[in-house]
Amino acid sequence: MHPDEASGQVPPSPRPQSLMFSFLGIYVLGRPVAIYSGSIIDVFARLGVSEEAVRSTLARMVKRGLLERHRRGRKMYFGLTPRASAILEDGRRRVWETGAVNRDWDGTWTIVGFSLPDSRRSTRHDLRSRLIWAGFGLLQNGVWIAPGVKDVAQILEPLDLGDHVTVLTARAAKPTESADLVRKAFDTDQIAARYRAFLNRWDTSDPLPSAPDDLARQLLLHTDWLQLVRQDPHLPAEHLPADWPAIRAERVFQTLARAYEPRAGVIARTVLDELAV
Repeated sequence: MHPDEASGQVPPSPRPQSLMFSFLGIYVLGRPVAIYSGSIIDVFARLGVSEEAVRSTLARMVKRGLLERHRRGRKMYFGLTPRASAILEDGRRRVWETGAVNRDWDGTWTIVGFSLPDSRRSTRHDLRSRLIWAGFGLLQNGVWIAPGVKDVAQILEPLDLGDHVTVLTARAAKPTESADLVRKAFDTDQIAARYRAFLNRWDTSDPLPSAPDDLARQLLLHTDWLQLVRQDPHLPAEHLPADWPAIRAERVFQTLARAYEPRAGVIARTVLDELAV
C-alpha cells in the first residue's frame, strides 16, 4: 500500500498531463464539446492535482496545439484539436483493440538502421525516443527492431533524416531465432515488472480505498494502464513466458474499467459543465 493511502489520503499524482489525456479520452473524444476549466479543476482535485497544475497543463496543451479555447461569458472552455483527437484515438485503439498481448504476430520484424553525425545529436535523441515510443528495441549499435510491420515513415516524418536512415521488413533466418531477438533487444524483466506493479496496485479486493469516488479511480486506472501499454513493445506471445503478467493485468484492467464506468459517468455528468462546439 502507498504510504499516503495508509494515512487515508489520495496519493497526489505527479502526472497531470497523463491524467488529462485519460480524462479527455474518456469524456471528450468523439463528442463535439468543450469542458469548462473550473469543472476540470473540480475533477482533478479528486486526484490530488492542484488548480495551478491543472491551469498550467491546459495552457501547455493549448500551446502545443492539443487544445483550443472557447469563451462563453466569463468562462473558458477547452476542446480537442484534430491533433489531440488523433493522439487520443491512438490511445483508445491501444487500450481496447490492440491489447496488451500480441497473439497474432506473423513472424515479421521491422528493422530501422541509422547513422547520424554528432552535429545532429539532438535529432538522434528524438529519433531514439520516437522508436522506443513506437515499440522498437535496440538490437545492436544503430539497429532497432520491432515485431510486425510499422509505419516508420509516419513515425520519423518530422525529423528530416533523408539518407541517414534505412528501413526494412524481414524474418529471422538460421542461425538467428526470433526468441534471441526478443532477448537481445528488449528488457522483458523490466516490462514484466511494470505489469506486476500495476497488479500490486489494482488486483485487490478494494483498489485505492482512499480515493474519493469511482471517477477518481477510473481516471487513475486508465492513466496507469495507458502508460503501461504505451511502453509495451507488444512482443510476440509465443516468445514470452506462459505466466506473462500482462495477461492477468489486462483482465484486471478491463474488469475494473467496466465496474467504474457507470458510477464515474454519473459523477462526471453532475460535475462537468460542457459547451457544444
